[in-house]
Amino acid sequence: MTRRSLRFRLLLAAALSTGLALLAAWVGLTALFEHHVERRVEAELDATLDQILSHLDTTPEGRIRFDRPLADPRFQAPLSGLYWQIEDRVRSTVLRSRSLWDAVLKLPEDEFPAGALRKLVLAGPGAQSLLVLERRIIYRVGAEDRRLRVAVGLDRREIIAARRHFGVDMLPYLALLGAFLVLAAWVQVRIGLAPLDEVRLGVRAIRDGDMRRLPAIYPDEVLPLTEEVNILLEAQERAIERARAWTADLAHGLKTPLVVLAADAERLRGLGQCEVAEDIDSLAQAMRRRVDRELIRARVRSRGEVTRAGSAVGAGWGATPARADLAVTLGMVVRALERTPNGERLSWELDCPAPLPVPILPDDLAELLGNCLENASNWAAERVSVRVTVGERVLVQIEDDGPGVPEEDLKDLGQRGLRLDERKQGFGLGLAIAQDICDAYGSDLAFGRAVLGGLAVSLRLPPAATRRPRAV
Repeated sequence: MTRRSLRFRLLLAAALSTGLALLAAWVGLTALFEHHVERRVEAELDATLDQILSHLDTTPEGRIRFDRPLADPRFQAPLSGLYWQIEDRVRSTVLRSRSLWDAVLKLPEDEFPAGALRKLVLAGPGAQSLLVLERRIIYRVGAEDRRLRVAVGLDRREIIAARRHFGVDMLPYLALLGAFLVLAAWVQVRIGLAPLDEVRLGVRAIRDGDMRRLPAIYPDEVLPLTEEVNILLEAQERAIERARAWTADLAHGLKTPLVVLAADAERLRGLGQCEVAEDIDSLAQAMRRRVDRELIRARVRSRGEVTRAGSAVGAGWGATPARADLAVTLGMVVRALERTPNGERLSWELDCPAPLPVPILPDDLAELLGNCLENASNWAAERVSVRVTVGERVLVQIEDDGPGVPEEDLKDLGQRGLRLDERKQGFGLGLAIAQDICDAYGSDLAFGRAVLGGLAVSLRLPPAATRRPRAV
């Protein structure tokens, strides 16, 4: 999976969005927890204010008195972070908890209605930051109304510490949630992109000849692509049919004059002009063989064009699968050559595992092997060896014990019309057609020096596909 992969991009986007969402959730939940804790603290401080107000008292001299110990022991510990203070500005009296020690809460001088409650953030002893609840009340002492300010404060570091601990405790759970969401995104991406894999397998099945069209079973988003592929296949079929018809018409148009030439040669031979008749007859046979070879080349090239376009090998040729058994075809070709004048005098050595399917149409495979083996039989002295080994590709090695080909001429083999020895019959087309067939099916054709001393022809054929989608 590379950076250009659609799966990588989707997973990266899902991971980034999941990470940002979890980060926002962590910040939001931490702030919400802090707000919740602060409200809880305010409720407790308000309850403490009510407790203090309910136990206020005065001395015989008319001063405010509060000497009732509160339940929370932090009010007794110096600088504990929990404080209370009562201020009577008429008598210049300030009562405070033992925890304040010698410090005084500096309440603001502004006025606000009696009985109202307000929240403040003030500086406390020891550089503490306090959350303070203050309430102003009117307290009657005899015939006199006293305006008192009662405040209770808590060190905000406790709230901040609670928020921090909550955030730290939440991180493992958010990480686990993030891993689950990324895994879910991965599953979603795999399920979402699965139709593209099915399209790829369908195109491969078409290329191998197992299917002729992509089925209309894909999701709505992928269906337009498959329809365009099917339209392209139909256009390729029509183009191939037109090319076949044109080639057939051309061949038919040429064969009729060739028959006339052969008849003229016979008449000339009857008139005693044997030399001219032989020349015309030889020329007619050469032209006939050339037409047959070009028909084969046109058929193979048309299939090759379809293969390179990503369509079916042999599309438009019916439902014939692009697959043949190499062992069966080799045996058939060798038996046919053994009955020829050149082949019956040779010793044929054939080593091929069976069965061995290859993704080539049987006619094309027979043409390919026939041209290579016929070339070997034309030049061999006594032996022709054929060995097949199977690896990542199917390797067919054809060797003969003939004179071989000079090293400097090996690179020119396979060129159309090339004949290295004019004394041998032929038209220099066999190996060129073999090269065309190899090009059409994505195979390799190479030449070298054989162990037997003659020419070594190496064919590297693609193996037959093993995974097939459902055919339609």
